Amino acid sequence: MKKRFWAIFFPLVLAVCLAGCQTVGDKAANLSIIYGVAAGLSLLLLIGCCILVKRKKVWFVLLFSSVLVVNIGYTLLSVSSCLESALWANRLSYLGSVFLPFAMLMIILNATNTPWKKWLPISLGVLSVIVFLIAASPGIMDIYYKEVSFAVVDGVSVLKKVYGPLHLLYLFYLLGYFGAMVMVIIRASLKKAIDTTSHAVILAIAVFVNIFVWLIEQLSDIDFEFLSVSYIISELFLLGLHLVVNENQRLRELVLQKENALQVAKAAEEPQKSGNISAEALEQFVAGLETLTPTERTIYQAYLAGTPTKEIMNQLNIKENTLKFHNKNLYGKLGVSSRKQLIETSKTCQTGHKS
Repeated sequence: MKKRFWAIFFPLVLAVCLAGCQTVGDKAANLSIIYGVAAGLSLLLLIGCCILVKRKKVWFVLLFSSVLVVNIGYTLLSVSSCLESALWANRLSYLGSVFLPFAMLMIILNATNTPWKKWLPISLGVLSVIVFLIAASPGIMDIYYKEVSFAVVDGVSVLKKVYGPLHLLYLFYLLGYFGAMVMVIIRASLKKAIDTTSHAVILAIAVFVNIFVWLIEQLSDIDFEFLSVSYIISELFLLGLHLVVNENQRLRELVLQKENALQVAKAAEEPQKSGNISAEALEQFVAGLETLTPTERTIYQAYLAGTPTKEIMNQLNIKENTLKFHNKNLYGKLGVSSRKQLIETSKTCQTGHKS
């Protein structure tokens, strides 16, 4: 993973550094090349994302596509020949910039095992479209930019803008998303919904890199849009974390399968004696069966059938933490403390009923 990261990131950093070693005029002229390199890199990363991310990749595809669109917009804007083409390139960059934080938030929600309602992505998607339409209004209405003109500075095309009354909307839009991401990471860390502290740190870095770069661009007069680079860094962090978490999940599932298989085998080998289980425990078990939810009953039947843990999670389309949550409720209702005890008590109940 580290080799892949540096193989992609180093050429871009080198290109930026080389541009910084030129004279002012040459450096500005090289901005178009750097934007083009960033766009090409974004395309390669999008292709790699589609290959590497096997499950739930819709938000990763949206993120990587947004970064590609942003960098294409920056590239086209830098080589525009007139105001109209520059405005369309600016709209393209805003299209990616609006949907990018939306995708990042959804990825972070999934990475932190934070539950969310089905209406959330629909509502955020509608909000993103509204913000984009307002940001794309220059040249048509003067609500986002009061005035906008075209200029070529040291060989690079730029837009000269006078901000309108709704320009702050995009500021609040970004700050809202950044704030939501930070709150999700903090909440997940406190609830220990993230596997390790390092994973929380990686998520935080992916967010704060963009916040820091964005603030620097707002507070200083820099010709180069460093967000084109920071977006790529962020998606590398998120993709790397996703791959690491998936691999850890796969290893844990293998361990759980072996442990469950051993428990089932031991439970089948050991003689079942009703004397080993008290009458009160049997009564609680039988009474608890009546209170199981449909999901808990499905898990209960799967345990009795010896179904592997991974297969249960796939059938119910749930994660390991969710299964543990259901296990806690299931065991509590039945008065048992493990899958093995559940199977033993169930067999004892069946034996006593037949006798």
